[in-house]
Amino acid sequence: MNDIKKNTGSLPGIKADRGSVTGIAPPLTGASRSSRPSGPTPEPEHRKMHLRPVWIVLILLLPCLALTFYYSQVLAPGGEETDSFLPTTSYAFVLLLLNLDLIGFVVLLLLLSRNLIKAYFERRHRLFGSGFRTKLVAAFIGFSLIPTVLLALVASGLVNKAVDVWFSDQIEQVMRDSYDVARMQHAGHITLAVNSARAISHEIYREDMLLAEQRDLLVAAMARKRAEFGVAGIEVFSAKMETLTKALDLDVPSSALDLPIGQLVLQVINGKQEVNAVQEAQTGRLVRAAAPIAASGRGGEIGGVVVVEAYVPESLLAKMEGIGHQYDEYKQTKAMKNPIKAGAYLFVAVITVLILFGATWFGFYVAQSITVPIQRLAEATEAIAQGDLSVRIEAKATDEIGTLIDSFNRMTSDLQGSKSEIEEANISLRHSNLELDRRRAYIETVVETIAAGLLSIDKNGLITNFNPSGERILGLAADRFRGRPANEVFKEFRLDLFQTVYDRMLADQRDTLALEGPMEIDGRFLTIGLHGSRMKDEASKDLGIVLVFEDLTELIKAQKVAAWQEVARRVAHEIKNPLTPIQLSAQRLRKKFFEKSPDFETIFDEATNVIVNEVTSLKHMVDEFSKFARLPTPQMAYQSLHDVINEVTTLYRGAHKDVELIVELDEDLPSLNFDREQLKRVLVNLLDNAIQAMQQKGRVWLSTKYDMKRRRAVVSVADEGMGIAPEDQEKLFVPYFTRKKTGTGLGLAIVRHIITDHEGQIHASQNQPKGAVFTFELPV
Repeated sequence: MNDIKKNTGSLPGIKADRGSVTGIAPPLTGASRSSRPSGPTPEPEHRKMHLRPVWIVLILLLPCLALTFYYSQVLAPGGEETDSFLPTTSYAFVLLLLNLDLIGFVVLLLLLSRNLIKAYFERRHRLFGSGFRTKLVAAFIGFSLIPTVLLALVASGLVNKAVDVWFSDQIEQVMRDSYDVARMQHAGHITLAVNSARAISHEIYREDMLLAEQRDLLVAAMARKRAEFGVAGIEVFSAKMETLTKALDLDVPSSALDLPIGQLVLQVINGKQEVNAVQEAQTGRLVRAAAPIAASGRGGEIGGVVVVEAYVPESLLAKMEGIGHQYDEYKQTKAMKNPIKAGAYLFVAVITVLILFGATWFGFYVAQSITVPIQRLAEATEAIAQGDLSVRIEAKATDEIGTLIDSFNRMTSDLQGSKSEIEEANISLRHSNLELDRRRAYIETVVETIAAGLLSIDKNGLITNFNPSGERILGLAADRFRGRPANEVFKEFRLDLFQTVYDRMLADQRDTLALEGPMEIDGRFLTIGLHGSRMKDEASKDLGIVLVFEDLTELIKAQKVAAWQEVARRVAHEIKNPLTPIQLSAQRLRKKFFEKSPDFETIFDEATNVIVNEVTSLKHMVDEFSKFARLPTPQMAYQSLHDVINEVTTLYRGAHKDVELIVELDEDLPSLNFDREQLKRVLVNLLDNAIQAMQQKGRVWLSTKYDMKRRRAVVSVADEGMGIAPEDQEKLFVPYFTRKKTGTGLGLAIVRHIITDHEGQIHASQNQPKGAVFTFELPV
């Protein structure tokens, strides 16, 4: 191998290297190029001389292997069984064949070793072509050795396993047990007959069935007992050997049941003890058991004999005998276990050596153009494996190896380009991941620090996040929420408001929903403002729902206090206004009365009219306040909002000649769930306010629109009045706030109350170019 390494390191190209191996001499010449014979004739002669021993060994070895297997597996197991310590004829013949196989195996190994040793010495003397031939032979042996050895090991293991399984203790135990079962089957028939005869004898004695007047009972009892014990027949004889009754199985051949029985009965009478016998018939085997029947009233005397017959059919006897015969054959075959295993091992070894021998000979006689380019490819592949993708093979060739080198160079070039692209993509991906990590950390910080509570639910209904503010508001630990189904958590902690928003968003496929209401959590009463939003990715794929909530308890209290303070102030103001003229009228009336004024009647009439009018006004204001305080509960029903709008606008058309009412209705608006009378009151209040704001002259727009995405009905009432002052924007819906001289300030408060009861929202804004717009939304 040293000279090969030297050549591969000094030659830059392939053409010269390939030329160095094209003139390899045929193998096994044993001489250099100068001493090689000039003519081709001696070479085939020499080759035939080397092939002849191989063919002779193979011709003798293969038939020996076949005969070994034939005699060890076919003839030997069926050979005769002998008690001699000497081996049988078949066993000795198998041993002879094994020895012949072993001799052929050794000769084949010697031939293989001879060729390998000869090749080694040729390589050592550096004969022409010996290096390439050695590498080629080594390659063929190497490629064939591993699978051949593996195959040999696996085959040997399988043979060993198969033979061990064939002759294992379990198999032998099964065969022995089968043999024992067959014997016990026969013994079971005898036991059945004996036990049955004994039991029947006792019963006949106990019931006194041998009496003449009990003969019918005896006949019936014996028939019943035969069926009960499942025997072939029951016969009862008197002490004088007279047949008293017979109960025979009709399915049992009569040739078996008619076998002579007198001798058996006589033995029982004479011996006064139980006797059993086995009788052979052409159709099977009959087992008979006879038991004496004690005479009633006479101790020690025999009153009769009962004989029970059990039948063993011919088929069962054949199977029992077959089991015994197979068990004997198995024992004979097991004696050949070691020769069979040795023959199998030898056969596997011979096949292995034949494969290696064939690979060696094939390597000697096959010459191909496998030279330095393959080694260069291997070196370049190793360099690529080490990470050097800039390696290239500089060689010129036009055959398949040249195509392989070109493909290899293109592959390395593509790999180098792909590596650069992957590195750039990796850098970009690393930057993206860092940016995503920063954004994620920022979002988590925001979620953790916002004052509002946040609860997120994924598309599978599991709670994924619950921030500290939510824990603080609800007083519940986040660990009791995360990773659990939302419906289960809402039910466990009685979060009915959360359950309502979640269910409505799922049922109506809403993107947003806002509700507020009271809740009781661990004995605490809270007013929660809850806003639900649907999470979606860039492809508008649903990711779940986020619920943001706030504790509005203190805010609601403050708003209520402020509202009632404002109401009290305005009510006081409104009550004070009529009280002043009432007081002045009363004082004037009192003064005129004491002065005995001549115009007292006129002043009395004027003063009392003032008092009555002011009291009436005061009473009207109190009535309006009472109505606002006790609005009825909405009577909800699914119906058309457009029908209500048309009904209300019909009242206004023609009632105000200088007012133009413009109605624009969205035909796509579906039916809504609302209280008809309360919605009419809302529309009437808004239209009245619009007409009064325009001084009974101008245009009023009433329109509806269906927001399909939010599933909301949007109703707008716009006018061309004076509009809304900025300072009044936040006070419009406060009770008793009004800029009208004759208004009570409760109309818009009532409107807002009704819209809120319908789970809607209302707001006011400026109309362009002038006027105001009141818009309320209702859920669809």
